[in-house]
Amino acid sequence: MERGLTAWLLRISGLRKLRGQTLLKIGVVLVLSFIAMAIICGPRGLEQYGRFPGIPPYNPAKSYAELPRLSPPTAKNWMGTDHLQRDVFSRVLAGGWAPLAVAFASIALAMSVGSLVGWISGYIGGWPDRAFSLTMDAIYSFPSMILAIALVAVMGSGLIPMIASIAFVYVPTYFRITRAEVLRVREYTFVEAARATGASGWRILIRHIAPNTVNAIMAVSSFNIADAILTEAALAFLGYGLPPPAPDWGFDIQNGQRYLQSGYWWLITFPGLAILFLSLGFGLIGEGISDLLNPKRRRKHLL
Repeated sequence: MERGLTAWLLRISGLRKLRGQTLLKIGVVLVLSFIAMAIICGPRGLEQYGRFPGIPPYNPAKSYAELPRLSPPTAKNWMGTDHLQRDVFSRVLAGGWAPLAVAFASIALAMSVGSLVGWISGYIGGWPDRAFSLTMDAIYSFPSMILAIALVAVMGSGLIPMIASIAFVYVPTYFRITRAEVLRVREYTFVEAARATGASGWRILIRHIAPNTVNAIMAVSSFNIADAILTEAALAFLGYGLPPPAPDWGFDIQNGQRYLQSGYWWLITFPGLAILFLSLGFGLIGEGISDLLNPKRRRKHLL
């Protein structure tokens, strides 16, 4: 009975915390909308787009002779058509799965590697800590976009090279955050008590230190996913993304920019807005998570 009452009270208190999180709610709605769009319209092969009839209305990888070339938005084609007589709306709907897949996979990989190395480095200390820190600082000193472009240029175009290059860029970020948290947490009283009871170093690290660093790691992940989406779009813009005619927002912007001076604004506007709103959604989630983890920060916003 007491356990059930305690669980109910914790659930209610959690709901009350979420009640005022407008930014978090808006961000979640935006991100879930794009994820649903990617799942529904994502490809199972270039000739098998869409899992529901009429969504997307056209095959985004296919040209249609009945569609006008470079037509502005109309009631039939909501976002117009491109130079290859393809529906821009369909390409925007189906083009979100690549940025989402690359962003989630690359940040998950970077988080796993960076956090693991940060835990070990911060807890062990000594010359391994110094070696890891100098290596990560050297990587971190490079401009992230230039480094990602250089890596993907060496590995080649495609999803896997983009995931690997973006993950490599963000490993130092998670290393620095995790290491700083380990250096702080390892001085706490409960860690000293665990040492006094004879617990091994690995047990102390896994059971007592690592769990207390998760909040800081997760707080920054949403911002990094938003940045990774922009990085993926830039790589696709430069031609290192999916091979044509697969839809990709960055690649579509690259194709449309050559027609911008001729007045065909819709070719880059709608893919650009999709990138903007998806990145904004993850940014709002990051702000909401930061407010939840730090109530004092939230009160400052209200003031």
